Amino acid sequence: MSTGSARSHPTAPVPDRLFDDEREARWRSRFTAARMSRPSWAEDAPQRNVYVSNASGTFEIHVWDRGSDEHRRVTDRRTGTTSATLPPDGGAVWWFADTDGDEFGHWVAQPFAAGAGADTVPAVPGVGDGYSAGLEIGRRTTALGVSTDDGSTLLVHERGSAEPARVVYTHTEDASVGALSEDETLLAISHSEHGDSRHPSLRVLRIDGGRIETVGELHDGPGKGLAPLEFSPVAGDQRLLVGHERRGREELLIWDPTTGVETELEIDLPGELVGGFTPDGTALLVAHTHAARTRLYRYDPAAGELTELRVAAGCVGSAEVRNDGTVEYSCSSAATPSQIRALHPDGSDEVLLLPPGARPPGSLPVRDVWAEGPAGSVHALVTEAPRSGGAPASAVFVLHGGPQAADEDRFDAGRATWVEAGFTVVEVNYRGSTGYGSAWRDAIEGRPGLTELADVAAVQDALVGDGTLDAARCAVDGWSWGGYLALLAAGTQPGRWAAAVAGVPVADYVAAYADEMEQLRAFDRALFGGSPDELPQLYREASPSTYVHAVRVPVLVLAGENDPRCPIRQIDNYLDALAARGDVPYEVSRFDAGHGSLVVSDQLDLIATEIDFVRRTLVGRSCPAR
Repeated sequence: MSTGSARSHPTAPVPDRLFDDEREARWRSRFTAARMSRPSWAEDAPQRNVYVSNASGTFEIHVWDRGSDEHRRVTDRRTGTTSATLPPDGGAVWWFADTDGDEFGHWVAQPFAAGAGADTVPAVPGVGDGYSAGLEIGRRTTALGVSTDDGSTLLVHERGSAEPARVVYTHTEDASVGALSEDETLLAISHSEHGDSRHPSLRVLRIDGGRIETVGELHDGPGKGLAPLEFSPVAGDQRLLVGHERRGREELLIWDPTTGVETELEIDLPGELVGGFTPDGTALLVAHTHAARTRLYRYDPAAGELTELRVAAGCVGSAEVRNDGTVEYSCSSAATPSQIRALHPDGSDEVLLLPPGARPPGSLPVRDVWAEGPAGSVHALVTEAPRSGGAPASAVFVLHGGPQAADEDRFDAGRATWVEAGFTVVEVNYRGSTGYGSAWRDAIEGRPGLTELADVAAVQDALVGDGTLDAARCAVDGWSWGGYLALLAAGTQPGRWAAAVAGVPVADYVAAYADEMEQLRAFDRALFGGSPDELPQLYREASPSTYVHAVRVPVLVLAGENDPRCPIRQIDNYLDALAARGDVPYEVSRFDAGHGSLVVSDQLDLIATEIDFVRRTLVGRSCPAR
């Protein structure tokens, strides 16, 4: 889409280096060292695995044959590839093909044994391009979802058939494929026909024999979402594991839609829960998130027994159980880079797989801070840079995206680089974040943006008050929703910040709504309570563009040319408004990708640009009086 901007804007320089030789090598190696996701395997060919790695310099799809211990890159695309899976037989790799990171495309398949650049075929015939809305691959049946400006379409296809996929559900509101039963007769879908995609409902369809009929429905009412997680892996067992929030937090229930029997699982843990069945269907692997850490448990529904799994120290990223009972998982902490590990049934725990090359250097640990905010205690993670002479540190508040997400005690190369540069890093799990209950997550509804920033301000005040931070040397930074908050902070809290850095932000909310993918329009309607046409004043109050006149500190904007989530036109609108003022220093860094870059060299340039910008703006500078 043409941006329509006739102005040119000052380009942010990319520094050649940030540090002396030793530190320069250290921070760069945290990005360039080979990293990988936890491998997932084909159900009927578990020796065949797929994962994502940056080993080539771009995040691409790789496969691992455990029998021969061969690793091979599957994709080779300029902007990278991260969405892939294996069908049960492991005969092919399915990956999502978009254009230049715009997320609009279709699933393709290529032989498991083929290398990067091999020919592909459409994985499912008769399906047009769109944004992915879920995929489940059975032995005989594939179910997938496609989202376009017209809404959501869910389809099923008999694998191996030349006939096009058939539509089993379509609606103008957001919907997605959730889970396929082991016998492939039932399909669980998530839908928001009631108009609230933040709190979806659940429907199970019978899809065998050419018939499409509803078997069961779950709808918990306003403000209570449901998530179809997975069916039992045992043939003939139609129990579906469901995530619910009936008691104000994410918990689990088991529902058999064919009988209507529903059992809420009484798991006595604080925080929030998600899970999946073990391969024999008798137990659950439960991931428990509390206070920015995730750990693993085994739960036996029949006996009501909960057992903590003695996995390695750190925060668990993802986990799955193999047929022999081994739990393979990833874990890391702020101080320790991620590992792929295996917890065996005998209790032994070991590193499963190491990426090639040297391991990246570690960093400093986080400490927990709880600050009293307008609606209760706000949790933040603070990584303190070494102080010079005991003076309070310069700080960067790095605000997470989402907003339905949270900062956790995980390793992050960007955080480590800010600390290397001498900044104390503050990460705030403001209202809107997940992991602290439904009420905390939903508190931003009807007033997004300004609500979160009130919590950020409370944390800043607490850390300035106890001497951790210098009030005159605080910058605000974020990407995606965090970038939106950074721009909004520059205009609504100008006395708090010495600089604002916004990566791929919402900058002009009305224009963003017009241009963004339909799934995000549905999210925004649920968040605000309607569209910009219905609630123009509310969208104006939440839009950074409304407050351009009040910005008093330097602003850096980093933007992806092909971003479907925070499109480029609305960012240009904001930059044009800043330029029209003529009295506020600002810079822009544009990159040829979508909602962030999967190219390691781009990532190095972007973080270096951010740090250099904040360093330059803080030299000899004080925040304006509040």
